Amino acid sequence: MEYATLGRSGLTVSRLCLGCMSYGTPQWRPWVLDEAAARPFFRLALDAGITFFDTADMYSLGASEEVAGRALREMANREEIVLATKVFYPLNSRPNMGGLSRKHVVQACEASLRRLGVDVIDLYQIHRFDAAVPIEETLAALDHLVHQGKVRYIGASSGYAWQLMRALSVSERNGWARFVSMQDHYNLLYREEEREMIPLCIAEGLGVIPWSPLARGLVARPRRDSESRPTARSTNDPYADKLYGGNVDWEIVSAVQCVAVQRGVSMAEVGLAWLLSRPGVTAPIIGATKIEQLESSLRAVSLKLTGEEIAALDAPYTPKSVQF
Repeated sequence: MEYATLGRSGLTVSRLCLGCMSYGTPQWRPWVLDEAAARPFFRLALDAGITFFDTADMYSLGASEEVAGRALREMANREEIVLATKVFYPLNSRPNMGGLSRKHVVQACEASLRRLGVDVIDLYQIHRFDAAVPIEETLAALDHLVHQGKVRYIGASSGYAWQLMRALSVSERNGWARFVSMQDHYNLLYREEEREMIPLCIAEGLGVIPWSPLARGLVARPRRDSESRPTARSTNDPYADKLYGGNVDWEIVSAVQCVAVQRGVSMAEVGLAWLLSRPGVTAPIIGATKIEQLESSLRAVSLKLTGEEIAALDAPYTPKSVQF
């Protein structure tokens, strides 16, 4: 495993982050693994040197945090790992149970701490920006949590570059804790973040931790398999339809397959190796519901693509509408 600092912060993370949305309860999504099935993934990740784990309060409506918390408390050295979670989406439809108001941010953090079974969250992220709440209110609440010792670092996930820049400016003007990372939608099939968001993160010293690094698996298998043999997740993931439905550059998938065949590796390894080579990227957030998927992701860290291979993967891309 390789390690890097998260942007210009002093926080060291593994170059792969294990995403925990797939672990919790299948009652939330049919493809989610329950606790017993999830535990081998945490064991393998830790044994391989992964120290960065990302979840969110809304994953399995809190059960993901509970499963991740129990596994990591038992298997990991808490001082070595970086535990991240997120706030914004509601767990139910009752008042004050979602969004980024001061009330919800503080109470959601306290609830996440209880579910995770820890005293402090290493990286607390807004899952989305909230247009209904002044950014000053949200950032003041996050700063309050930092000063209380409940949160060590704060980050953001998905949005427009102007929203992130405005948030950074507000934090600096008020002397508040500042975002150290951006968790955004970025992969071979969706590269719109390269226009403004990633250059902004590089300039301002934020680490980039992309979600959906394999485009919901579309760049991990040949086109014919993606189209004719849907996975359990793809048949129960309407969000994937929103992101990629009818808008896939199959030439890119074919280019990934070509490089994978030539190098004798899996397509997933090529897709992740490409992302790991991109400027500003600290740690893609990988998901796995099969052990071989996690093993393939781990091998990607040591796969170094040539300039010619990267150019071949880049060439077919065409602009997309913004999706997050």
